[in-house]
Amino acid sequence: MKFIAPLLVVSDLETSKAFYRNVLGLHITADFGANVTFTGGLSLQTLDTWDGFIERPQKDISFAGNDHELYFEEKDFDDLVERLKNIGGIEYVHSVKEHPWGQRALRFYDPDRHIIEVGESMKAVCKRFSDSGMGEEAIARRMDVPLAYVRKLLR
Repeated sequence: MKFIAPLLVVSDLETSKAFYRNVLGLHITADFGANVTFTGGLSLQTLDTWDGFIERPQKDISFAGNDHELYFEEKDFDDLVERLKNIGGIEYVHSVKEHPWGQRALRFYDPDRHIIEVGESMKAVCKRFSDSGMGEEAIARRMDVPLAYVRKLLR
């Protein structure tokens, strides 16, 4: 068996398509009307068709469960944060925070309240630490990762 891609059910496909294009910079690779696929493999399906697929009434389909997220990484994290401020209308789960391993991340909702996490790429974390004067061993300790991983990211 091979995992192919995540699929999210959405209440308004056009609003969601615009969100994923404008906020996350994804591009549509296939549009079948009730289903679209974006770069990276993410697919969106209309609620009106999904209820028929699973043979359940729409009242049994819920959004905003806060029990999963789509995870993205961004190498230009500071630029992303500024771009999101300029877009406006983003509902945040939390603002930028730094995890114990040094990676900065933020979480926000899409139009149907699916959680989106965007983290600073791990390569960018290593570079930021290296640029601050930390050596490879210190970076590995700070990030709690193997030294070989740090060396690979700094290449």
